[in-house]
Amino acid sequence: MPQEHGRRENRGKRICDSFARYIGGRSVNRLIETDGALPKARRRQHPERSGQHGCFVGQNVPKHVFGYDNVELARIADELHRRVKNHARRDANHAAMVERANLLLTRPAEHRHADLALLAELIADLVRAPHLEDDHLALEKQVIMSELGEATDAPDDLVHDHLFQAAFDGQAIGRPVLGSEATVGAATAADCHHWLEQQFVPSRLVLAGSGKIDPADLLALAERLFGDMAPRDPPRIAPARFTGGARNDARSFEQAHWCLAFESVRAGDPRQPAHGLFVQALGGGTSSRLFQELREERGLAYSIYAWSQAFADTGLVGIGCAAERRQAVEAVQLARQVLAATAEGLSEAELNRARAQLEAGLLIGLETAQGRADQMARSIEVFGRVLTLDELLAQIRGVTLDQARDAGRALLDCPLAVASVGTTLALAA
Repeated sequence: MPQEHGRRENRGKRICDSFARYIGGRSVNRLIETDGALPKARRRQHPERSGQHGCFVGQNVPKHVFGYDNVELARIADELHRRVKNHARRDANHAAMVERANLLLTRPAEHRHADLALLAELIADLVRAPHLEDDHLALEKQVIMSELGEATDAPDDLVHDHLFQAAFDGQAIGRPVLGSEATVGAATAADCHHWLEQQFVPSRLVLAGSGKIDPADLLALAERLFGDMAPRDPPRIAPARFTGGARNDARSFEQAHWCLAFESVRAGDPRQPAHGLFVQALGGGTSSRLFQELREERGLAYSIYAWSQAFADTGLVGIGCAAERRQAVEAVQLARQVLAATAEGLSEAELNRARAQLEAGLLIGLETAQGRADQMARSIEVFGRVLTLDELLAQIRGVTLDQARDAGRALLDCPLAVASVGTTLALAA
């Protein structure tokens, strides 16, 4: 098994590394804990007008960094790829995920020290000196406006935006990440720089590296590139509160899409593994109760699934479905019946099947350098340290049947949120 080197502190910034002897590439991941709805689940605390600044940063920052424009960055990536063009599954890329501002760079293992330094320098520039100019912003506004139009025409995406608006009524976490034409049009480069200054404070940054890297090299690079960052107070984040409610978009589409959401536990809650296993058994695969009963036995849906999300203060368990409009109400009613029946009658065999699925997903996710770097960063954000593989597996294996059933019963006694596109549903549906 790969050797874990764990976590170090560097002037408030957190550094974790994992040397994996048998992983061919390496990944450097800069996780910036912003105000989005992911791992330790920071919420979008900004007023509505500035809610999309993180989106603009995510679109712009990877394209103009370290003195390079987007064409030059593409050439760097192609050069890294050329060096190992005969090696399948090795690549070089850059990505930005706005909610958690997950700045990830992966690279092949050859030329290890020079390329590791280059990736670290690029990430440092992404964080510390991004190039956000008004002309670039104007171009990205056009892109985001196109995304807004695409999202409006995609009911399977739109229904999830409506669900969060219903579940967290009147709160920042309920706003769509892309915003609206008004908020997109009003944003300026100065707004984005202000957002970066507020969000990218040392105490909220995690630098994670995995693969064929030398921990001492990564630590030295972190000291050189980030060691002089002055500590600053993080922004105030308003607590999230699950309210429940209903939002319907009755526009005509080919099918109806609906979602239900139930209040769940926060990130890091010791009951979270039980909730995860219950949700997996309820609607996490083709053997789940929702899939078998709504699709296979009754033919009420062509897509039916359940998922869970945990935030810093609260969480939710969701059920999503796509069905014929005339069958939408019947599908919702049956889904709620299946939820109640699973909470009372979940079997040991179903629990063990869900356990095996979650364990397999965890282990497969840790087979790549990118997966290991991301897992370490997430672990620090949620638990304050890097959990070992044995600890992660123990959380899954330690859940009893009674605990999983209790997790399901708790969902039945909490507020409910309902969202639909292509039909109209009430809370009582």
